[in-house]
Amino acid sequence: MLDISLIFKIAGVGIVVIIIDKVLESSGKGDYAVVANLAGILIVLMMVINLVNKLFTTVRTMFQL
Repeated sequence: MLDISLIFKIAGVGIVVIIIDKVLESSGKGDYAVVANLAGILIVLMMVINLVNKLFTTVRTMFQL
């Protein structure tokens, strides 16, 4: 079952990335803002990949593959 804490973690990462993006954009460092956005996307992607890995492991165990 999907744990609700994962949704809060993803939302927290999103909020932090938005704040960092706004601060960097307002200080004229747009290039660093893009890097921060990409880092946030990669962090969330790693969380999702970990969850999908657990799903496939569970399916393999369930069907004894």
